[in-house]
Amino acid sequence: MRVLVPVFSSLSSAPVFRPREKSRVWSVLTLCLVFLGLCCCVTPAFAQQAAAPGGASMTISLGGDTDPANVSTAIQIVILMTLLTLAPSFILLMTSFTRFAIVLGFIRSAIGLQGAPSNQIIIGMSLFLTMFIMTPTAKRVNDEALQPYMNKEITTMQFAERASGPLKTFMVRQTRPSEVDFFLGLSGQGPTATEDLPITVVVPAFVLSELRTAFQMGFLIYVPFLVIDFLVSATLMSMGMMMMPPMMISLPFKLLLFVLVDGWHLIVRSLVQSFAS
Repeated sequence: MRVLVPVFSSLSSAPVFRPREKSRVWSVLTLCLVFLGLCCCVTPAFAQQAAAPGGASMTISLGGDTDPANVSTAIQIVILMTLLTLAPSFILLMTSFTRFAIVLGFIRSAIGLQGAPSNQIIIGMSLFLTMFIMTPTAKRVNDEALQPYMNKEITTMQFAERASGPLKTFMVRQTRPSEVDFFLGLSGQGPTATEDLPITVVVPAFVLSELRTAFQMGFLIYVPFLVIDFLVSATLMSMGMMMMPPMMISLPFKLLLFVLVDGWHLIVRSLVQSFAS
């Protein structure tokens, strides 16, 4: 404090600081003193608690697995963290989420709405529809892979193999054979059975097939709304109202058409039934 007194006195008498700047300097110095006081009070308390023999402690240990067929605990944790990091990619690329999100986005663009429904609603609706579609596959993974693994009846490698089986079956059922043959040719492999297809071939083939299907459905959704735009534009042109934006006139008619035909029910039903084949 003896060192800080001359500093404070010099700051109070220095003519280079304006009144507003002087108040800011005093505020900063006050905060620094409060912080230093808190540190001086809290540090001994922490040191006393750490030095206490009966203080609580936490220890994390990674023990090795005695079974050589299983992966060690450390490697299992690394694999688990990697899977959690890649979980959004798995949901996007290995489930029905891609088709739902793209088609619902096409609906908003075809009607001409910019923020209704919002991205959160589209993503949330796609996610819950994906959960509805993927429930049988998830149940198979749980019964055939997860439960035996939790009961220590199978090894980690067997769990990964059994868990990928239902997912591979779902993806192959929704993938065009031409896409599978294309990636098999790129990998240098010949035609194989469905259960022998590697996951590195099934996933990209499934993604390409889903993109193609989603864009085909989006084109069919666009057609009726495009007809309404043509009719409104031709009507405005014939009336000489070339300065009137056709979007302002066609948007109410698009909404009216979509509501009258119960568009959301038709779109969702068509999307769900497209995965039944």
